[in-house]
Amino acid sequence: MSTRRPLISGNWKMNLNHFEAMKLIQELSYQITGDDIELVDVSVHPPFTDIRTVQTVLDSDKIPFFLGAQHCHFEERGAFTGEVAPSMLAKLNVKYVIVGHSERREIFNETDEMVNAKVKAILGAEMTPIVCCGETLEERDAGDAETKVGAQVQAALTGLTAEQVGGLVIAYEPIWAIGTGRTASAEDAQAMCHHVRAGVRGIYGDEAADSVRVQYGGSVKPANANELLTQADIDGALVGGASLSADDFSRIVQYRLL
Repeated sequence: MSTRRPLISGNWKMNLNHFEAMKLIQELSYQITGDDIELVDVSVHPPFTDIRTVQTVLDSDKIPFFLGAQHCHFEERGAFTGEVAPSMLAKLNVKYVIVGHSERREIFNETDEMVNAKVKAILGAEMTPIVCCGETLEERDAGDAETKVGAQVQAALTGLTAEQVGGLVIAYEPIWAIGTGRTASAEDAQAMCHHVRAGVRGIYGDEAADSVRVQYGGSVKPANANELLTQADIDGALVGGASLSADDFSRIVQYRLL
């Protein structure tokens, strides 16, 4: 089991209006206890329209979850209709921003260069990127999974210092397991998260590799959380569908008890 402090992140994607978001946060606050928070960091990543509401509930009720976002632009301001700047999120006390999720890459054509620019912009706004990487089923079957993931990580971190890399979160999400109900075996997930850490070690050294947190994502549920999250190189989870259920997400946070 990793000695790094785990981070369990709920990616709500395009779900929940601000009333529903408020209800979910309040339900989570009842089910996730102070004892849980002593052992695990928790972040929630609502849609942009919910962020201010969630921030208000977290602050007013003193709920010890970190506020996250799912996306941002890499420019500080400008004629980018529909986009949100990193500084706008920072003003709302956002701590973690997901970058390079496969849905952003595949549906919205985000390139490795765009992901790298966003990572730098998020760090510049004093927030922490959760940098996503992962392979398709075709790439895995062809034996190209490690090459694909390694290249994504290296591209995303280009130009960063070892200290910056050590403070990041990298989320390995096999694309074939996102929202499909399929999950990588604990052994496969551990092997790829170890590969991610080894890639960081080779470029940025031992200190960065030993401190960077590597999450696993892809159909994480209460039923598989303990097996996945007790692997040596897995430091938490990026949770999709299960994060929309207070019961499921709280049980994942409490994976040690499962």
